[in-house]
Amino acid sequence: MVSKTEETQLNSLENQVDNGGGGVWEYLCLVRKLKVRRSEKVLKHGLSILNDPKKRSALGPEEWTLYEQVAIAAMDCQCLDVAKDCIKILQKKFPESKRVGRLEGMLLEAKGSWAEAEKAYSSLLEDNPLDQVIQKRRVAMAKAQGNISGAIEWLNKYLEIFMADHDAWRELAEIYVSLQMYKQAAFCYEELILSQPTAPLYHLAYADVLYTLGGLENLQTAKKYYASTIDLTGGKNTRALLGICLCTSAIAQLSKGRNKEDKESPELQSLAATALEKDYKQRASDKLGLLTSALRSLKI
Repeated sequence: MVSKTEETQLNSLENQVDNGGGGVWEYLCLVRKLKVRRSEKVLKHGLSILNDPKKRSALGPEEWTLYEQVAIAAMDCQCLDVAKDCIKILQKKFPESKRVGRLEGMLLEAKGSWAEAEKAYSSLLEDNPLDQVIQKRRVAMAKAQGNISGAIEWLNKYLEIFMADHDAWRELAEIYVSLQMYKQAAFCYEELILSQPTAPLYHLAYADVLYTLGGLENLQTAKKYYASTIDLTGGKNTRALLGICLCTSAIAQLSKGRNKEDKESPELQSLAATALEKDYKQRASDKLGLLTSALRSLKI
């Protein structure tokens, strides 16, 4: 994930380059380092170097890295002829390269030649079954074809090998949520929380899934994770504050007629409601009436 400082640095350098202030190579290196997709800019500025023999030769061995970067950007922009030319140059330089082989497969994807791309990837995986990039390309290819069940299958197979890949767990969780497969999504978020316990995003997403599942136990757990989200964000997460209020109301409805010991203290929801009202007063005073009405309907 790109930090605010890094994003500011990137945008500043991009603006400098766009206005002819130099720093094209530094910009392209930073885009690559941060792993962001600025495909149109990369294509434009990358070609400005590759099409100038003097600038290109000044790069030394980095020339081939730029060819790869421009090829991927060209595929993103559907400039397939440019991508094809870059890949041909790389093939000539590195005839047996698996890395170039991946680019060939990606070009077949970009053309919509799914069967040929799958054949190319399968061949590469025979030589190296642990190639993460190709494993992920299979997931992307399934999603591009609208084959969501296939994407789930490939992601699960991928995670059997690369269990520490947070992005893959998150992607799988989001697919499950989109299919209303909330129990499976909850499992994915549990894995993410175990590996990154201080990331509030995963606590919040897990709480949302549990709240959606419903039931007293799930709601009580959801409330705890909304509370942990508030704790991790210094009390500044509006969604989590509202989640506390919603969980409290739902738990109260399900706890009617139970022993007093089963009922929860009203202190937390009272604090959450107060914090919400304060937040709305500062940032959306025109919506404060709506919030007050909503909280009143929850009997908070």
